[in-house]
Order: sequence, then structure tokens, then C-alpha cells
Amino acid sequence: MKSRAFFAFLLIVHALPCQAAALRIVTTTADLGSLATQIGGDRVAVTSICKGYQDPHFVEAKPSYLLELRRADLLVAVALELEVGWLPPLLQQARNPKILSPAGYLDASSSSEILEKPKEQVTRAMGDVHPFGNPHYWLDPENGRAIARALAAKLSELDIPGKPVYEKNLADFESKLSEKEKEWARKMAPYAGTEVVTYHNSWPNFLKYFGLHAAGYIEPKPGIPPTPSHTLEIINLISSRKVPLILIEPYFDTKTPRFIASKTGATLLIFYPSVGGVPEIKDYFSVFDYDIDLFVKGMGAKK
Repeated sequence: MKSRAFFAFLLIVHALPCQAAALRIVTTTADLGSLATQIGGDRVAVTSICKGYQDPHFVEAKPSYLLELRRADLLVAVALELEVGWLPPLLQQARNPKILSPAGYLDASSSSEILEKPKEQVTRAMGDVHPFGNPHYWLDPENGRAIARALAAKLSELDIPGKPVYEKNLADFESKLSEKEKEWARKMAPYAGTEVVTYHNSWPNFLKYFGLHAAGYIEPKPGIPPTPSHTLEIINLISSRKVPLILIEPYFDTKTPRFIASKTGATLLIFYPSVGGVPEIKDYFSVFDYDIDLFVKGMGAKK
């Protein structure tokens, strides 16, 4: 009896090294984290640094982030200098050679359509303009598709035995995304051409995809708080062009947008650009589900 038990123990011990440990992935945002989870499945362990209710331009460095970066096999970043204010110091302190090399780093922008690439030299006088284009590109579902494909390819390089799993997960993701795109298109079709005012210039990819237009921004320049004179300009713009909606991210002060809405009759919507901004936004698909339903409801209130 004892010999059989010992033999079984040996089998278990010898089997343990053969079990693939989960790839540790750190993503800079929750959206990239959601995509990595959907493609990686059970073969990955994903940690996201910036939460869905936080401004991804400004993240307070914490010791826990260093620990995750030190243990990571792969770092996935939005790039285009979105994280330039906080990620480089963390990487320097983490000193993880894996994610400092191309093999362990994925720039999600490299496979996406990037809008608003400056045609002239960017200076501080222009505000917080990103010199390589607008970094909020994940808000186009087709860019989500491109990022998912890039993730599947990268994970297949790092975990060759897992390649069939990643390919299947990618196929499942793309199939669901295609169905969702049809649903979103039906909901948004009646509002093609609608003008909106946004607080920050976070939404060019979203607006382009759904055939909407930005009439103006409450920030006079990216990253610059609204001034009284610019606020008056936006009030006049909304009133003259009958702009129905004002969109603002959850991490900006709503005082000025609410004042503008009260003076113009425009509806103010708290638009969430990221997974986890509210409990209902549980994954990448939910970002669009939530914001589109909110948009449709806001437009319905204007009738």
C-alpha cells in the first residue's frame, strides 16, 4: 500500500515541472488588460495599472506596481506617450530585463489606426498635444480587433504550446466583436452626423467610427482647464449650432460642463472610456455597450 502511495507521489512530483506556469502580463490600462485576458484565457495572469475611473495620463506610482512589473513576462502599453509621465520611472526602478526588451513588450498602438498625427513640431504652447498622434485609439472597435490580433501573435511567441488556445480565443473574440459591431451600428445609425462637444479630446476614434463630429472642446487646449472666455465661446457655439450633447470623462471636474449645459440646454453625459469605470463595464465590449446606450438615451431626451 505504502509503495503504491509513494509511486503516485513520484508521478505527481515529476508532472509538476511540465505544467506551464501562467504568463504574467502587466498592462498600462484596464482596456488592454481586458483584451489580454480574453485572448490569454487561463494561460495568463493579467494585472492592469491604471483603473477605468482614473485618468491614464496621470497615475500615482505605487510599490505594488513595481512588484508586478518585476515579475512580468510581458508589458502591454498604449504608448504614443500616454504613459510618459509615470511609466518610465516605474520601469527604471523595476529593472526587469524581460519587459525592457522587444520580446517582452507590446506597443498596442503599432497595429492600430492613429488619428491626429501632428504635421508640425509640437510645443508646450499647444497644450498636452501628443507628438505621435491621439493615444485614445482603443475607442475604435476595429483597433480593438487589431490589438487582439497583436496580443495573440505575441503570446504565441512567448508560449508556443499555448498557440492553439490563443488562436481559438482570438477567433471567438473576433466573432463576438463582429456581432457587437452590427448591434452598435444599428443603435447609432439614426445619429450619424450628430455634433457633440467633449471636455478633452479623448474621442476622435469613437466619433469617427460612429459617424459623429466634435464641434468643440471645453478645454481651450488639451490639458488646459477651461477659462471664462473660452467657456463663453463654447456656450455660444452650442447655442448657435444646437449641439445636443456634452461628453465628459469621469475624472474631470463637472462644474464648468454643468454650467455650460444649464446655459444651453445641452445634455451632459459622463462617458466612460475604459473598462471598470463603473461596475457595469466589465470588459472591452461593455465599454461600447454602456456608452452607446447612454448616448442613445441622451439623444432620446432631446426629442
